[in-house]
Amino acid sequence: MSSYVTTPHHHHHHGCCSGSRRLQAPAPPARPRLVVAAAARHVALPPRRAVASRAMSAEAPLGVAPAAAEEEMAAVVDEMAEEAAVWCAVHGLVVGDRAEPRSGTIPGVGLVHAPFALLPTRFPASFWKQARELAPIFNDLVDRVSLDGEFLQDSLSRTRQVDDFTSRLLDIHAKMMEVNKEEDIRLGLHRSDYMLDSGTNSLLQIELNTISSSFPGLSSLVSELHRTLLNRHGKVLGLDSKRIPQNWAATQFAEALSMAWTEFNNKRKTLAQVEAEGQVLPDGTLVVYVSCVGMKAGDGQTVSVVYFRAGYSPNDYPSEAEWRARLLMEQSSAIKCPSISYHLVGTKKIQQELAKPNILERFLNNKEDIAKLRKCFAGLWSLDNEEIVKTAIEKPDLFVLKPQREGGGNNIYGYDLRETLVRLQKEQGEALAAYILMQRIFPRASLTHLVQGGVCFEDLTISELGIFGAYLRNKDKVVLNNQCGYLMRTKVSSSNEGGVAAGFAVLDSILLTDEYGLET
Repeated sequence: MSSYVTTPHHHHHHGCCSGSRRLQAPAPPARPRLVVAAAARHVALPPRRAVASRAMSAEAPLGVAPAAAEEEMAAVVDEMAEEAAVWCAVHGLVVGDRAEPRSGTIPGVGLVHAPFALLPTRFPASFWKQARELAPIFNDLVDRVSLDGEFLQDSLSRTRQVDDFTSRLLDIHAKMMEVNKEEDIRLGLHRSDYMLDSGTNSLLQIELNTISSSFPGLSSLVSELHRTLLNRHGKVLGLDSKRIPQNWAATQFAEALSMAWTEFNNKRKTLAQVEAEGQVLPDGTLVVYVSCVGMKAGDGQTVSVVYFRAGYSPNDYPSEAEWRARLLMEQSSAIKCPSISYHLVGTKKIQQELAKPNILERFLNNKEDIAKLRKCFAGLWSLDNEEIVKTAIEKPDLFVLKPQREGGGNNIYGYDLRETLVRLQKEQGEALAAYILMQRIFPRASLTHLVQGGVCFEDLTISELGIFGAYLRNKDKVVLNNQCGYLMRTKVSSSNEGGVAAGFAVLDSILLTDEYGLET
Protein backbone atom coordinates (compact mmCIF):
# COMPACT_ATOMS: atom_id res chain seq x y z
CA MET A 1 0.00 0.00 0.00
CA SER A 2 2.93 2.25 -0.15
CA SER A 3 2.28 5.52 -1.89
CA TYR A 4 5.83 6.62 -2.63
CA VAL A 5 8.70 4.66 -4.11
CA THR A 6 12.30 5.37 -3.32
CA THR A 7 15.61 3.63 -3.36
CA PRO A 8 17.66 3.32 -0.19
CA HIS A 9 20.85 5.34 0.15
CA HIS A 10 22.68 2.44 1.80
CA HIS A 11 22.40 -1.22 1.03
CA HIS A 12 24.12 -4.07 2.84
CA HIS A 13 24.96 -6.89 0.47
CA HIS A 14 24.17 -10.21 2.05
CA GLY A 15 26.41 -11.97 -0.43
CA CYS A 16 28.10 -10.12 -3.26
CA CYS A 17 29.66 -12.40 -5.82
CA SER A 18 31.35 -10.10 -8.22
CA GLY A 19 30.93 -6.58 -6.94
CA SER A 20 28.60 -3.79 -8.01
CA ARG A 21 28.28 -2.14 -11.37
CA ARG A 22 27.25 1.50 -11.48
CA LEU A 23 25.62 3.12 -14.47
CA GLN A 24 27.74 6.19 -15.23
CA ALA A 25 27.83 8.74 -18.03
CA PRO A 26 31.47 9.39 -19.04
CA ALA A 27 32.42 12.54 -20.92
CA PRO A 28 30.76 12.74 -24.36
CA PRO A 29 30.81 11.39 -26.97
CA ALA A 30 31.31 7.99 -25.31
CA ARG A 31 28.01 6.14 -24.72
CA PRO A 32 27.06 5.33 -21.10
CA ARG A 33 28.43 2.02 -19.94
CA LEU A 34 28.50 -0.11 -16.82
CA VAL A 35 31.63 0.24 -14.73
CA VAL A 36 32.62 -2.44 -12.22
CA ALA A 37 32.85 -0.99 -8.70
CA ALA A 38 34.68 -2.60 -5.81
CA ALA A 39 32.71 -5.22 -3.92
CA ALA A 40 31.58 -4.35 -0.42
CA ARG A 41 32.65 -7.79 0.76
CA HIS A 42 33.09 -11.23 -0.71
CA VAL A 43 31.27 -14.33 0.44
CA ALA A 44 31.63 -17.81 -0.98
CA LEU A 45 28.57 -18.17 -3.21
CA PRO A 46 27.82 -20.17 -6.34
CA PRO A 47 29.64 -18.98 -9.48
CA ARG A 48 28.23 -16.16 -11.62
CA ARG A 49 26.47 -18.57 -13.92
CA ALA A 50 24.18 -19.49 -11.04
CA VAL A 51 22.78 -15.96 -10.92
CA ALA A 52 20.73 -16.37 -14.03
CA SER A 53 19.94 -19.96 -13.12
CA ARG A 54 17.15 -18.88 -10.78
CA ALA A 55 15.22 -18.18 -13.95
CA MET A 56 16.93 -20.92 -15.97
CA SER A 57 16.18 -24.56 -15.42
CA ALA A 58 15.66 -27.89 -17.08
CA GLU A 59 12.12 -26.71 -17.77
CA ALA A 60 13.38 -24.29 -20.44
CA PRO A 61 11.70 -25.29 -23.71
CA LEU A 62 13.48 -27.37 -26.27
CA GLY A 63 15.41 -25.42 -28.87
CA VAL A 64 16.64 -22.81 -26.40
CA ALA A 65 20.41 -22.77 -26.04
CA PRO A 66 21.94 -23.83 -22.70
CA ALA A 67 23.39 -21.24 -20.30
CA ALA A 68 26.31 -19.27 -21.70
CA ALA A 69 29.89 -19.41 -20.48
CA GLU A 70 30.76 -17.32 -17.45
CA GLU A 71 32.51 -14.54 -19.38
CA GLU A 72 29.75 -14.29 -21.93
CA MET A 73 27.20 -14.15 -19.12
CA ALA A 74 29.03 -11.23 -17.49
CA ALA A 75 28.96 -9.30 -20.75
CA VAL A 76 25.27 -10.05 -21.26
CA VAL A 77 24.43 -8.89 -17.73
CA ASP A 78 26.31 -5.63 -18.26
CA GLU A 79 24.52 -5.01 -21.53
CA MET A 80 21.09 -5.89 -20.13
CA ALA A 81 21.46 -3.64 -17.08
CA GLU A 82 22.30 -0.71 -19.32
CA GLU A 83 19.48 -1.46 -21.76
CA ALA A 84 17.05 -1.85 -18.86
CA ALA A 85 17.94 1.54 -17.38
CA VAL A 86 17.35 3.20 -20.75
CA TRP A 87 14.07 1.27 -21.20
CA CYS A 88 12.87 2.50 -17.79
CA ALA A 89 13.48 6.13 -18.77
CA VAL A 90 11.73 5.75 -22.13
CA HIS A 91 8.69 3.82 -20.84
CA GLY A 92 8.05 5.60 -17.56
CA LEU A 93 9.28 2.91 -15.19
CA VAL A 94 10.41 5.73 -12.91
CA VAL A 95 9.71 6.97 -9.40
CA GLY A 96 10.37 10.05 -7.31
CA ASP A 97 13.88 10.48 -5.96
CA ARG A 98 13.93 11.45 -2.29
CA ALA A 99 17.54 12.56 -2.67
CA GLU A 100 16.31 15.40 -4.88
CA PRO A 101 14.50 18.08 -2.78
CA ARG A 102 12.46 19.30 -5.76
CA SER A 103 11.16 15.83 -6.61
CA GLY A 104 7.37 15.80 -6.53
CA THR A 105 7.10 19.58 -6.65
CA ILE A 106 8.36 20.36 -10.16
CA PRO A 107 7.13 18.09 -12.99
CA GLY A 108 9.92 16.11 -14.61
CA VAL A 109 12.49 16.89 -11.91
CA GLY A 110 13.92 14.31 -9.53
CA LEU A 111 12.99 11.03 -11.19
CA VAL A 112 14.98 7.78 -11.05
CA HIS A 113 14.31 4.33 -12.42
CA ALA A 114 12.23 2.17 -10.08
CA PRO A 115 14.36 -0.47 -8.32
CA PHE A 116 14.06 -3.74 -10.27
CA ALA A 117 15.39 -7.26 -10.64
CA LEU A 118 17.29 -7.74 -13.88
CA LEU A 119 15.77 -11.17 -14.62
CA PRO A 120 12.33 -12.59 -13.73
CA THR A 121 12.04 -14.92 -10.76
CA ARG A 122 11.29 -18.58 -11.32
CA PHE A 123 7.84 -19.49 -10.06
CA PRO A 124 6.13 -22.90 -10.34
CA ALA A 125 3.09 -22.77 -12.62
CA SER A 126 1.04 -24.84 -10.13
CA PHE A 127 1.38 -22.16 -7.43
CA TRP A 128 0.73 -19.39 -9.97
CA LYS A 129 -2.56 -21.12 -10.88
CA GLN A 130 -3.46 -21.50 -7.20
CA ALA A 131 -2.81 -17.81 -6.45
CA ARG A 132 -4.88 -16.66 -9.42
CA GLU A 133 -7.81 -18.89 -8.48
CA LEU A 134 -7.85 -17.44 -4.96
CA ALA A 135 -8.39 -13.85 -6.16
CA PRO A 136 -12.13 -13.99 -6.96
CA ILE A 137 -12.77 -16.00 -3.77
CA PHE A 138 -11.07 -13.35 -1.64
CA ASN A 139 -12.94 -10.61 -3.54
CA ASP A 140 -16.22 -12.32 -2.67
CA LEU A 141 -15.14 -12.88 0.94
CA VAL A 142 -14.29 -9.18 1.42
CA ASP A 143 -17.75 -8.20 0.18
CA ARG A 144 -19.56 -10.76 2.38
CA VAL A 145 -17.61 -9.82 5.52
CA SER A 146 -18.16 -6.09 4.84
CA LEU A 147 -21.92 -6.65 5.07
CA ASP A 148 -21.64 -7.98 8.62
CA GLY A 149 -21.17 -4.75 10.56
CA GLU A 150 -21.57 -6.45 13.94
CA PHE A 151 -18.76 -8.89 13.14
CA LEU A 152 -16.41 -6.05 12.20
CA GLN A 153 -17.28 -4.00 15.30
CA ASP A 154 -17.04 -6.98 17.67
CA SER A 155 -13.80 -8.33 16.21
CA LEU A 156 -12.10 -4.95 16.45
CA SER A 157 -13.65 -3.84 19.76
CA ARG A 158 -10.56 -4.62 21.86
CA THR A 159 -8.21 -3.21 19.22
CA ARG A 160 -10.05 0.12 19.31
CA GLN A 161 -9.30 0.48 23.03
CA VAL A 162 -5.55 0.62 22.40
CA ASP A 163 -5.37 1.92 18.84
CA ASP A 164 -6.81 5.39 18.24
CA PHE A 165 -6.58 5.14 14.46
CA THR A 166 -8.64 1.94 14.30
CA SER A 167 -11.04 3.52 16.79
CA ARG A 168 -11.67 6.52 14.52
CA LEU A 169 -12.32 4.26 11.53
CA LEU A 170 -14.77 2.23 13.63
CA ASP A 171 -16.55 5.44 14.66
CA ILE A 172 -17.21 6.28 11.00
CA HIS A 173 -18.33 2.70 10.37
CA ALA A 174 -20.70 2.84 13.37
CA LYS A 175 -22.25 6.07 12.07
CA MET A 176 -22.95 4.36 8.74
CA MET A 177 -24.54 1.42 10.59
CA GLU A 178 -26.74 3.78 12.64
CA VAL A 179 -28.27 5.32 9.53
CA ASN A 180 -28.39 1.90 7.86
CA LYS A 181 -26.64 3.38 4.83
CA GLU A 182 -27.15 1.33 1.66
CA GLU A 183 -24.16 0.88 -0.62
CA ASP A 184 -25.83 -0.50 -3.74
CA ILE A 185 -22.70 -0.26 -5.86
CA ARG A 186 -19.62 -1.75 -4.25
CA LEU A 187 -16.16 -1.49 -5.79
CA GLY A 188 -13.09 -3.29 -4.50
CA LEU A 189 -9.57 -3.11 -5.93
CA HIS A 190 -7.61 -5.57 -3.82
CA ARG A 191 -4.22 -7.26 -3.65
CA SER A 192 -3.53 -10.51 -1.82
CA ASP A 193 0.16 -11.13 -1.03
CA TYR A 194 1.77 -14.58 -0.79
CA MET A 195 5.10 -16.29 -0.25
CA LEU A 196 6.19 -19.84 -1.05
CA ASP A 197 7.13 -21.54 2.20
CA SER A 198 10.05 -23.91 1.66
CA GLY A 199 9.37 -25.88 4.86
CA THR A 200 5.84 -26.90 3.92
CA ASN A 201 6.19 -26.50 0.14
CA SER A 202 3.03 -24.39 0.09
CA LEU A 203 1.71 -21.00 -0.97
CA LEU A 204 0.85 -18.99 2.17
CA GLN A 205 -0.91 -15.63 2.42
CA ILE A 206 0.95 -12.72 4.00
CA GLU A 207 -1.90 -10.21 4.00
CA LEU A 208 -4.89 -8.94 2.07
CA ASN A 209 -4.90 -5.27 1.02
CA THR A 210 -8.29 -3.63 0.51
CA ILE A 211 -7.20 0.02 0.40
CA SER A 212 -4.70 1.65 -1.94
CA SER A 213 -3.45 -1.63 -3.43
CA SER A 214 -0.30 -0.22 -4.93
CA PHE A 215 1.87 -0.87 -7.98
CA PRO A 216 -0.52 -2.04 -10.72
CA GLY A 217 1.15 0.47 -13.06
CA LEU A 218 4.81 -0.21 -12.34
CA SER A 219 4.35 -3.98 -12.02
CA SER A 220 2.81 -4.11 -15.51
CA LEU A 221 5.84 -2.24 -16.85
CA VAL A 222 8.37 -4.55 -15.15
CA SER A 223 6.76 -7.58 -16.81
CA GLU A 224 7.12 -5.78 -20.15
CA LEU A 225 10.74 -4.84 -19.38
CA HIS A 226 11.65 -8.46 -18.66
CA ARG A 227 9.85 -9.67 -21.76
CA THR A 228 11.77 -7.14 -23.85
CA LEU A 229 15.12 -8.20 -22.35
CA LEU A 230 14.43 -11.91 -22.90
CA ASN A 231 13.25 -11.35 -26.46
CA ARG A 232 16.69 -9.97 -27.15
CA HIS A 233 18.94 -12.04 -24.85
CA GLY A 234 16.79 -15.07 -24.04
CA LYS A 235 18.65 -17.50 -26.29
CA VAL A 236 22.06 -16.93 -24.76
CA LEU A 237 20.50 -17.07 -21.26
CA GLY A 238 18.45 -20.18 -21.94
CA LEU A 239 15.21 -18.35 -21.12
CA ASP A 240 11.89 -18.06 -22.96
CA SER A 241 10.04 -14.72 -22.74
CA LYS A 242 6.73 -16.53 -23.38
CA ARG A 243 7.00 -17.95 -19.86
CA ILE A 244 6.49 -14.47 -18.37
CA PRO A 245 2.71 -14.12 -17.80
CA GLN A 246 0.95 -11.13 -19.31
CA ASN A 247 0.29 -8.46 -16.69
CA TRP A 248 -2.52 -6.03 -17.44
CA ALA A 249 -3.00 -4.86 -13.84
CA ALA A 250 -3.06 -1.12 -14.59
CA THR A 251 -5.45 -1.46 -17.54
CA GLN A 252 -7.80 -3.77 -15.68
CA PHE A 253 -7.93 -1.56 -12.58
CA ALA A 254 -8.72 1.40 -14.84
CA GLU A 255 -11.45 -0.63 -16.56
CA ALA A 256 -12.95 -1.54 -13.18
CA LEU A 257 -13.12 2.16 -12.25
CA SER A 258 -14.77 3.00 -15.56
CA MET A 259 -17.27 0.16 -15.13
CA ALA A 260 -18.12 1.53 -11.68
CA TRP A 261 -18.80 4.89 -13.33
CA THR A 262 -21.04 3.18 -15.90
CA GLU A 263 -22.99 1.41 -13.14
CA PHE A 264 -23.55 4.78 -11.53
CA ASN A 265 -25.73 5.29 -14.57
CA ASN A 266 -25.16 8.76 -15.82
CA LYS A 267 -27.51 8.86 -18.80
CA ARG A 268 -26.62 12.34 -20.02
CA LYS A 269 -23.07 11.55 -21.00
CA THR A 270 -21.31 8.56 -22.43
CA LEU A 271 -18.04 7.47 -20.85
CA ALA A 272 -16.11 8.63 -23.91
CA GLN A 273 -17.41 12.17 -23.47
CA VAL A 274 -16.59 12.52 -19.80
CA GLU A 275 -13.78 14.82 -18.89
CA ALA A 276 -12.35 13.34 -15.74
CA GLU A 277 -11.03 15.89 -13.32
CA GLY A 278 -9.46 15.38 -9.94
CA GLN A 279 -8.79 17.08 -6.67
CA VAL A 280 -6.47 16.03 -3.86
CA LEU A 281 -8.09 16.44 -0.45
CA PRO A 282 -6.05 17.55 2.59
CA ASP A 283 -5.40 13.92 3.56
CA GLY A 284 -3.90 13.18 0.16
CA THR A 285 -7.00 11.37 -1.08
CA LEU A 286 -7.55 11.64 -4.80
CA VAL A 287 -11.17 12.34 -5.68
CA VAL A 288 -12.10 11.66 -9.28
CA TYR A 289 -15.01 13.55 -10.79
CA VAL A 290 -16.61 11.53 -13.51
CA SER A 291 -20.36 11.83 -13.09
CA CYS A 292 -23.36 14.04 -12.52
CA VAL A 293 -24.84 12.22 -9.55
CA GLY A 294 -23.32 11.67 -6.14
CA MET A 295 -21.32 13.86 -3.81
CA LYS A 296 -21.26 17.57 -4.58
CA ALA A 297 -17.77 18.96 -5.00
CA GLY A 298 -16.84 22.48 -3.95
CA ASP A 299 -16.89 23.80 -7.53
CA GLY A 300 -20.38 22.55 -8.28
CA GLN A 301 -19.24 19.38 -9.99
CA THR A 302 -20.27 15.99 -8.72
CA VAL A 303 -18.38 12.90 -7.73
CA SER A 304 -19.30 9.36 -8.69
CA VAL A 305 -16.20 7.44 -7.62
CA VAL A 306 -13.89 8.20 -4.70
CA TYR A 307 -10.59 6.31 -4.91
CA PHE A 308 -8.33 6.35 -1.87
CA ARG A 309 -4.64 6.61 -2.72
CA ALA A 310 -4.05 7.51 0.91
CA GLY A 311 -6.05 7.31 4.11
CA TYR A 312 -4.69 4.02 5.46
CA SER A 313 -2.13 5.57 7.83
CA PRO A 314 -2.56 7.83 10.88
CA ASN A 315 -0.13 10.24 9.17
CA ASP A 316 -2.83 10.88 6.55
CA TYR A 317 -5.05 12.48 9.21
CA PRO A 318 -2.98 15.26 10.81
CA SER A 319 -6.08 17.19 11.96
CA GLU A 320 -9.82 16.87 12.44
CA ALA A 321 -10.36 18.32 8.96
CA GLU A 322 -9.16 15.09 7.34
CA TRP A 323 -11.44 12.97 9.53
CA ARG A 324 -14.38 15.22 8.61
CA ALA A 325 -13.52 14.77 4.92
CA ARG A 326 -13.39 11.00 5.35
CA LEU A 327 -16.80 11.00 7.04
CA LEU A 328 -18.25 13.30 4.38
CA MET A 329 -17.12 10.96 1.61
CA GLU A 330 -18.55 7.97 3.46
CA GLN A 331 -21.91 9.72 3.92
CA SER A 332 -22.13 10.58 0.22
CA SER A 333 -23.81 8.46 -2.44
CA ALA A 334 -20.53 8.26 -4.40
CA ILE A 335 -18.93 4.85 -4.86
CA LYS A 336 -16.05 4.50 -2.41
CA CYS A 337 -13.00 2.43 -3.27
CA PRO A 338 -12.84 1.25 -0.57
CA SER A 339 -15.90 1.90 1.56
CA ILE A 340 -15.22 2.10 5.31
CA SER A 341 -16.40 -1.50 5.71
CA TYR A 342 -14.08 -2.79 2.94
CA HIS A 343 -11.25 -0.85 4.61
CA LEU A 344 -11.87 -2.56 7.96
CA VAL A 345 -12.01 -6.02 6.36
CA GLY A 346 -8.39 -5.50 5.34
CA THR A 347 -7.12 -5.05 8.92
CA LYS A 348 -4.69 -7.59 10.39
CA LYS A 349 -7.12 -8.44 13.20
CA ILE A 350 -9.88 -9.41 10.77
CA GLN A 351 -7.36 -11.54 8.86
CA GLN A 352 -6.60 -13.35 12.10
CA GLU A 353 -10.31 -13.72 12.98
CA LEU A 354 -11.11 -15.23 9.58
CA ALA A 355 -8.45 -17.90 10.15
CA LYS A 356 -10.29 -19.20 13.24
CA PRO A 357 -12.24 -22.48 12.94
CA ASN A 358 -15.78 -22.19 11.49
CA ILE A 359 -15.55 -18.44 10.79
CA LEU A 360 -15.28 -18.70 6.99
CA GLU A 361 -18.46 -20.81 7.01
CA ARG A 362 -20.26 -17.78 8.43
CA PHE A 363 -19.64 -15.92 5.16
CA LEU A 364 -19.18 -18.49 2.39
CA ASN A 365 -21.26 -21.51 1.36
CA ASN A 366 -19.01 -23.17 -1.19
CA LYS A 367 -16.96 -25.83 0.64
CA GLU A 368 -14.36 -26.00 -2.14
CA ASP A 369 -13.77 -22.25 -1.93
CA ILE A 370 -13.45 -22.44 1.86
CA ALA A 371 -10.91 -25.26 1.54
CA LYS A 372 -8.88 -23.25 -0.99
CA LEU A 373 -8.75 -20.27 1.37
CA ARG A 374 -7.80 -22.37 4.40
CA LYS A 375 -5.00 -24.02 2.43
CA CYS A 376 -3.27 -20.64 1.97
CA PHE A 377 -3.75 -19.38 5.54
CA ALA A 378 -0.56 -19.17 7.58
CA GLY A 379 -0.72 -19.62 11.36
CA LEU A 380 -2.39 -16.54 12.90
CA TRP A 381 -2.98 -15.97 16.62
CA SER A 382 -4.11 -13.26 18.99
CA LEU A 383 -1.91 -12.50 21.99
CA ASP A 384 -4.64 -13.91 24.24
CA ASN A 385 -3.23 -17.32 23.35
CA GLU A 386 -0.76 -17.74 26.20
CA GLU A 387 0.64 -21.00 24.87
CA ILE A 388 1.57 -19.56 21.48
CA VAL A 389 3.00 -16.40 23.11
CA LYS A 390 5.21 -18.62 25.29
CA THR A 391 6.40 -20.50 22.20
CA ALA A 392 7.09 -17.21 20.38
CA ILE A 393 9.21 -15.94 23.30
CA GLU A 394 11.20 -19.21 23.25
CA LYS A 395 11.52 -19.33 19.44
CA PRO A 396 11.07 -15.74 18.18
CA ASP A 397 12.58 -16.49 14.77
CA LEU A 398 9.56 -18.65 13.89
CA PHE A 399 7.09 -15.77 14.25
CA VAL A 400 6.28 -12.21 13.11
CA LEU A 401 4.53 -9.71 15.40
CA LYS A 402 2.23 -7.41 13.41
CA PRO A 403 0.55 -4.20 14.59
CA GLN A 404 -2.58 -2.76 12.95
CA ARG A 405 -0.65 -0.74 10.37
CA GLU A 406 -0.30 -0.73 6.59
CA GLY A 407 2.47 0.36 4.26
CA GLY A 408 5.52 -1.65 5.36
CA GLY A 409 8.18 -1.11 8.00
CA ASN A 410 5.94 -1.90 10.98
CA ASN A 411 6.47 -5.60 11.71
CA ILE A 412 8.56 -6.89 14.63
CA TYR A 413 11.01 -9.79 14.38
CA GLY A 414 13.56 -11.84 16.33
CA TYR A 415 15.02 -10.31 19.48
CA ASP A 416 12.70 -7.27 19.23
CA LEU A 417 9.70 -9.60 19.02
CA ARG A 418 10.76 -11.45 22.18
CA GLU A 419 11.36 -8.19 24.07
CA THR A 420 8.00 -6.75 22.98
CA LEU A 421 6.08 -9.87 24.03
CA VAL A 422 7.81 -9.99 27.44
CA ARG A 423 7.00 -6.31 28.00
CA LEU A 424 3.35 -6.71 26.93
CA GLN A 425 2.96 -9.72 29.22
CA LYS A 426 4.28 -7.76 32.20
CA GLU A 427 1.95 -4.85 31.49
CA GLN A 428 -1.04 -7.23 31.31
CA GLY A 429 -3.14 -4.49 29.74
CA GLU A 430 -5.31 -4.14 26.67
CA ALA A 431 -2.18 -3.37 24.61
CA LEU A 432 -2.05 -7.07 23.65
CA ALA A 433 -5.04 -6.48 21.39
CA ALA A 434 -3.08 -4.06 19.20
CA TYR A 435 -1.05 -6.93 17.71
CA ILE A 436 -1.40 -10.32 16.07
CA LEU A 437 1.19 -13.10 15.93
CA MET A 438 1.83 -14.77 12.60
CA GLN A 439 3.79 -17.82 11.56
CA ARG A 440 6.97 -16.70 9.85
CA ILE A 441 7.22 -17.91 6.26
CA PHE A 442 10.58 -19.06 4.95
CA PRO A 443 10.89 -18.79 1.17
CA ARG A 444 13.86 -20.34 -0.61
CA ALA A 445 16.60 -17.76 -1.25
CA SER A 446 18.20 -17.44 -4.67
CA LEU A 447 21.04 -15.37 -6.12
CA THR A 448 19.76 -12.40 -8.08
CA HIS A 449 20.90 -9.33 -10.02
CA LEU A 450 19.26 -6.24 -8.51
CA VAL A 451 19.35 -2.74 -9.99
CA GLN A 452 18.84 0.17 -7.60
CA GLY A 453 19.76 3.81 -8.20
CA GLY A 454 21.82 2.92 -11.28
CA VAL A 455 23.80 0.23 -9.46
CA CYS A 456 23.62 -3.41 -10.55
CA PHE A 457 24.70 -5.90 -7.88
CA GLU A 458 24.15 -9.53 -6.91
CA ASP A 459 22.59 -10.69 -3.68
CA LEU A 460 20.66 -13.53 -2.09
CA THR A 461 16.96 -12.73 -2.31
CA ILE A 462 13.46 -13.95 -1.50
CA SER A 463 10.25 -12.96 -3.27
CA GLU A 464 6.63 -12.11 -2.51
CA LEU A 465 3.80 -12.44 -5.03
CA GLY A 466 0.79 -10.11 -4.92
CA ILE A 467 -2.30 -10.95 -6.97
CA PHE A 468 -4.55 -8.02 -7.90
CA GLY A 469 -8.30 -8.52 -7.87
CA ALA A 470 -11.21 -6.33 -8.96
CA TYR A 471 -14.77 -6.69 -7.68
CA LEU A 472 -17.85 -4.69 -8.67
CA ARG A 473 -21.41 -5.39 -7.56
CA ASN A 474 -24.60 -3.42 -8.18
CA LYS A 475 -27.30 -4.65 -5.80
CA ASP A 476 -27.64 -8.39 -6.56
CA LYS A 477 -25.71 -8.28 -9.82
CA VAL A 478 -21.99 -9.11 -9.67
CA VAL A 479 -20.70 -7.04 -12.59
CA LEU A 480 -17.03 -7.96 -12.18
CA ASN A 481 -15.07 -10.44 -10.09
CA ASN A 482 -11.66 -11.04 -11.61
CA GLN A 483 -8.00 -11.68 -10.98
CA CYS A 484 -6.28 -8.90 -12.85
CA GLY A 485 -2.50 -8.99 -12.92
CA TYR A 486 0.19 -9.34 -10.32
CA LEU A 487 3.00 -7.68 -8.40
CA MET A 488 6.26 -9.50 -7.74
CA ARG A 489 8.56 -7.98 -5.12
CA THR A 490 12.03 -9.33 -4.49
CA LYS A 491 14.11 -8.33 -1.48
CA VAL A 492 17.51 -9.11 -0.02
CA SER A 493 17.03 -12.17 2.19
CA SER A 494 18.77 -10.51 5.13
CA SER A 495 16.01 -7.86 5.25
CA ASN A 496 12.87 -8.60 7.26
CA GLU A 497 10.72 -5.95 5.63
CA GLY A 498 9.44 -6.19 2.08
CA GLY A 499 8.13 -2.80 0.94
CA VAL A 500 9.41 -1.28 -2.30
CA ALA A 501 8.33 2.21 -1.25
CA ALA A 502 9.99 1.80 2.12
CA GLY A 503 13.24 0.95 0.30
CA PHE A 504 13.44 -2.74 1.22
CA ALA A 505 12.58 -4.42 -2.08
CA VAL A 506 12.76 -4.20 -5.88
CA LEU A 507 10.06 -4.78 -8.48
CA ASP A 508 10.17 -8.07 -10.33
CA SER A 509 8.12 -10.36 -12.57
CA ILE A 510 7.78 -14.14 -12.77
CA LEU A 511 8.99 -16.80 -15.15
CA LEU A 512 6.73 -19.86 -14.99
CA THR A 513 8.38 -23.26 -14.54
CA ASP A 514 6.94 -26.74 -14.82
CA GLU A 515 8.29 -27.90 -11.46
CA TYR A 516 5.50 -28.75 -9.06
CA GLY A 517 7.13 -27.59 -5.88
CA LEU A 518 10.20 -25.75 -4.72
CA GLU A 519 12.71 -28.52 -5.39
CA THR A 520 15.53 -27.61 -7.74
